[in-house]
Amino acid sequence: MVNWPCILKLDGDDELIYLDSELQLLSECEDLIFSQDDYVIDSQGFSYSISINNASAELISNNTQLTVEEVTALIQAHEFSFAEVCLIKIQFVSVSEAIHALKPSD
Repeated sequence: MVNWPCILKLDGDDELIYLDSELQLLSECEDLIFSQDDYVIDSQGFSYSISINNASAELISNNTQLTVEEVTALIQAHEFSFAEVCLIKIQFVSVSEAIHALKPSD
């Protein structure tokens, strides 16, 4: 079971996409061309491959759980691409906290 929110990690790109829900994932699927190496990381650190079929997306467990350190490194690379945040200050206690930090402010 996927624990929302999640982040979408595109192969070859440091940018991460925050996903509030499965509905938002489906919306992103309409606009992106996916690679077989793209994946979703849920709030517990579990990673999922994306299978696109007929305007629907299915998340398939990779049986891999990323650590908070691994997710933090992805977020540091993401933020480095914008050059707006001191990377040393980017630290999290949990994967869930890390993913919530990427939520766009309204």
